[in-house]
Amino acid sequence: MKKFIPDYRHLARVLENERPNRLPLYEHHIDLPFITKYLGREIALQGNKPEDYNHFHHEVISFWKEMTYDAFDYEAAICDIYPDHGAIIGGRPGPIQTRADFNRYPFDEIPQIFWSTYEPHLEAIRHVLPPGMKAYGGCGYGIFESAQDLVGFEPLCIMQYLDPDLFRDLFTRIGDLYVELWSAMVARYSDIFVFYRMGDDLGYKTSTMLSPETIREFILPQYQRVIDIVHSSGKKFLLHSCGCIFDVMDDLLALGIDAKHSNEDQIAPFDTWAEKYNDRIGLLGGIDVNTLCLKSYDEIYREVLEKGTRYREKCKGYALGSGNSIPGYVPVEGFAAMIDAAREIRLNESG
Repeated sequence: MKKFIPDYRHLARVLENERPNRLPLYEHHIDLPFITKYLGREIALQGNKPEDYNHFHHEVISFWKEMTYDAFDYEAAICDIYPDHGAIIGGRPGPIQTRADFNRYPFDEIPQIFWSTYEPHLEAIRHVLPPGMKAYGGCGYGIFESAQDLVGFEPLCIMQYLDPDLFRDLFTRIGDLYVELWSAMVARYSDIFVFYRMGDDLGYKTSTMLSPETIREFILPQYQRVIDIVHSSGKKFLLHSCGCIFDVMDDLLALGIDAKHSNEDQIAPFDTWAEKYNDRIGLLGGIDVNTLCLKSYDEIYREVLEKGTRYREKCKGYALGSGNSIPGYVPVEGFAAMIDAAREIRLNESG
């Protein structure tokens, strides 16, 4: 088999909503426990010296390269460094419940915490990037997810009605923080990213998490600020959002998003996304995570071969991958079947 040589420009063309010469692969994230499971050896950051960060990221990026990805995911996760964070996954109220909580929350300290945490990772990535590869991502987590982490989902919904001024001010302050962090990210590390991405899960199985009107009024104006920063840097912007968000997709397109990822068959088949939005934005994914988890190698291989070939023809800008990400519980053979089918599609196209 011909040796794989990565070329991030294939993914860049997808974000331009153009057909790349070679089918690229894309994942929102491949969890470290999965990489460890796949390789049969532990991959972990073993210290806090520059060489430790370099070694760790070299190991991770090498896995992506071996799996024939042209670029890899890296997000500096904002929510992970919030003081007293954890409501978004911990099922508890966050640190901001009242106006007094909001006023004393250390927003001004967060940029320093953020950069002291993530600058060593970003510098290491810059140091060990293989020829032809770049990262995609940027500042991890989205506007809505930050609000959930600082308040909690149910308290946030209650806040909207009991203290609408605080609800409004919270989203504005989060937007201010994102502008500061994203502006610095773009200024310092544009060279290592092929495009930028925000992950913000606005929906669930049947509808958006908040009403479309609330999303339009409070969340999308903050998106616009980030998208404008990204576009002013000459880069493209991908939105990763899980759930049924068709009610706000036209609004998102109007903001200027260049591509969309996250798709679940139980919400809508990928063909629906292609039919609705193929002419306007790049589309990525298409292989349901349940397929990778529940079917045999042969079944997955055949399905990915058929779907990947079809989506490649149907979409202007398309990159193949799971509809969400590769968590640690995905079977190795399921992931391998998807990768092998992608290789077959490339081989068939090359003649």
